[in-house]
Amino acid sequence: MRVPLKAGRLGMRCAYVGLRVYWRVARPTVVGVKCVVTNDDDVLLVRHTYGHRAWDLPGGTVRRRELPIDAARREMHEELGRRIEDWQMLGTMNATADHHDDNLHLFTADIGDRRIDIDLLELAEAVWFAPDDLPPDIGPYVGKILARVRLVTEA
Repeated sequence: MRVPLKAGRLGMRCAYVGLRVYWRVARPTVVGVKCVVTNDDDVLLVRHTYGHRAWDLPGGTVRRRELPIDAARREMHEELGRRIEDWQMLGTMNATADHHDDNLHLFTADIGDRRIDIDLLELAEAVWFAPDDLPPDIGPYVGKILARVRLVTEA
């Protein structure tokens, strides 16, 4: 039995609130991935249905005993409905947000078309943007990560 979309999104928001309470109390280090998915020169940004609603790069948390590259592959399949195998590592980035430390593994991949099938439970929308025409309300890491992509492709 499938959960209706509105109820599922409400459940995601409630779970996120619980996660933020846990972060405030435990102050853990969270290992995650952020993925720069491009097509030609455009970059894919997403808006989640929970948490901060700023435009962000797709990604997620690395599971226990999961390699970061495998987390990137899994998250893109779950969120975007795409199996992307050819990733380039951009390095790591450490930051503190929402009372937890983020240890982010950064990846980039250029895909041959713009075909995506987003998970409507987790993502409100996904849009392709030109790098010089990003929306004003982007997440805190987006600019820094995209700068790494430009540095890697110029090298």
